[in-house]
Amino acid sequence: MPRTAAFFDLDKTVIAKSSTLTFSKSFYQGGLINRRAVLRTAYAQFVFLAGGADHDQMERMREYLSALCRGWNVQLVKELVAETLHDLIDPIIYDEAASLIEEHHTAGRDVVIVSTSGAEVVEPIGELLGADRVVATRMIVGEDGCFTGEVEYYAYGPTKAEAIRELAGSEGYDLSRCYAYSDSATDLPMLEAVGHPHAVNPDRALRREALAREWPILDFHRPVRLKQRIGGFSVPPRPALVAAAAIGAAAATAGLVWYASRRRSPAA
Repeated sequence: MPRTAAFFDLDKTVIAKSSTLTFSKSFYQGGLINRRAVLRTAYAQFVFLAGGADHDQMERMREYLSALCRGWNVQLVKELVAETLHDLIDPIIYDEAASLIEEHHTAGRDVVIVSTSGAEVVEPIGELLGADRVVATRMIVGEDGCFTGEVEYYAYGPTKAEAIRELAGSEGYDLSRCYAYSDSATDLPMLEAVGHPHAVNPDRALRREALAREWPILDFHRPVRLKQRIGGFSVPPRPALVAAAAIGAAAATAGLVWYASRRRSPAA
């Protein structure tokens, strides 16, 4: 049988925020950006969460972030991401997305994260999620180990679909039997490349397309820490666990009393 895969966009599909912008405070504390840049990225995060980002907004964000990271030491970026990954990303992973990833793995499919964010951010998140592969934007690194501000590969729009087709060729995926998930109309090429496209928390443009093409529309809204999930289900908060334990203990006690009474009744 041909191999299959599930391709996931990252921001607002698997996690509830922009992966790159989420690390702005860490980059500030690490001395990479100033307070003004933190405020600007916070505003960009707000715009992104309020209505998504269309093509023009994504281009402006790409230009801004490319200029912003010029001169950053790549090793320092990786260290800052590694130090704060669990604190910043773990709490904003959608429970529904984590369950889907588990279901696809159980079905024998590879899971591939395909994101416009930089590889230094996406690859550790992919590892956290248990993804098999990651496709992400790559910046050019100079001989001094710092970003030059130029983009080597931009994982956006049609290039995501091209990357998927290249992976299908090298890994033997049958794209007609593969799955894809995204929240943005900018990912239409990626969704069109597979046989089972899904719109997740779609923006207006993608919702229109999904309705017109009768694609499934999924609503992810429950962020949960991965360590709070057991066997694909969220672990209830501590009060709920205590209540559940109390109910279970009461039921067990009642069962023992009933069983004891049954044992005594014939002798009586």
